Amino acid sequence: MSGFDDVLGQEKIIKHLQNAILMNKVSHAYIFSGERGAGKKLLASLFAMTLLCEKQGIDPCMECASCKKAMSRNHPDIINVIHEKPGSIGIKDIREQLVDDVEIRPYSGPYKIYIINDAQKMTLQAQNALLKTIEEPPIYAIILLLTDNPDAFLPTITSRCVTLALRPASDNVVKSYLMDRMHIPDYQAEIDASLAQGNIGRAKQAATSAEFAQLTQNALHIVEQAENMQIYELVDAVKEMSNDKNNITDYLDIFTMWFRDVLLFKATREIDSLVFKQEINHIKERAQMSSYEGLEHIIDAIETARIRLSANVNFDLTMELLFLTIKEN
Repeated sequence: MSGFDDVLGQEKIIKHLQNAILMNKVSHAYIFSGERGAGKKLLASLFAMTLLCEKQGIDPCMECASCKKAMSRNHPDIINVIHEKPGSIGIKDIREQLVDDVEIRPYSGPYKIYIINDAQKMTLQAQNALLKTIEEPPIYAIILLLTDNPDAFLPTITSRCVTLALRPASDNVVKSYLMDRMHIPDYQAEIDASLAQGNIGRAKQAATSAEFAQLTQNALHIVEQAENMQIYELVDAVKEMSNDKNNITDYLDIFTMWFRDVLLFKATREIDSLVFKQEINHIKERAQMSSYEGLEHIIDAIETARIRLSANVNFDLTMELLFLTIKEN
């Protein structure tokens, strides 16, 4: 960990937080919203570390006793609220770990910071219990609510917090991070960054998972060989994939990216902007076989399959229809 530089693509939010520290205008409650893997936890941890850092700068120094305690996750003034039930954060969790605890002054630093991850899981009773503290907080208390669904909060809570929405990072930023920090080869970093759609957590997971690399190969094999496969072989491929239902979104993402590459190559004859540059021979072949209309029809069919699967339509049937569309176009 090397400070706010570790948080990708969130420069505006970091600037806002650093200015608040610099001008001594830190709010007593923040909502960090963004999808899972966007960097909310890291950002909240670094903000808490900076507020308690003994050097009192706009970045954590990483060297003082306070920063070291925070890095080892046993700083007495940084409280990560935990909950017993996986699906909800109850009134008991909020009362015991925050409402009652906030009356006790900080042990060593100027602030006492509460981090509630998955804060959208708070029950209405828990939110109401928290509301009183947010309305009349002790001067030293700061509450950080981390969520992928800010709409789950009571309007009375939202109106009393500063909301900071984390945006997806650009593909180039993610790709550079994977190559420079994680030493992922150019070709693989391009695929992982495109699949991650600006979500650095997802990109890191894709880059470090052998299972994901295998999934990518399987997906490419299916789309590249689809026109040569018999219906029964397509059905077998569907069966193979249905053992892997949890990963079906990744399969569909790879299919979409591959056919977009085919469409792009057909239109421009350029290789530089393709995600799957190493598959150029297969891409050329497919571009010759399919019309523009046919390729757009396939990309639409992949999206339709995605919608059907999320609506719990029969898996095998959905995938067979998709493969038939790929084969026919």
